[in-house]
Amino acid sequence: MGILSWIVVGLIAGWLAGLLVKGGGYGCVGDIIVGVIGGLLGGWIASHFFGMGDPMSGINLPSIGVALVGAVIFVVILRLIGGRRA
Repeated sequence: MGILSWIVVGLIAGWLAGLLVKGGGYGCVGDIIVGVIGGLLGGWIASHFFGMGDPMSGINLPSIGVALVGAVIFVVILRLIGGRRA
């Protein structure tokens, strides 16, 4: 998957994760970073634990879903480590 695809999927996944987890998002750049890291985390979880061959295969719903799951996990971890934001 190309870098532009990672950014687009990361933006969508980070924005959705910010909506799903209480407390709001991290701004446009922060949501992209959270989404891309979430995509990496979600892709690793999907391939390692569920045996998916290529979980992040472009800009499509399965890739966004995998990235969203990873981004939600990452946001929850960030909130647990960092505490509540002002």
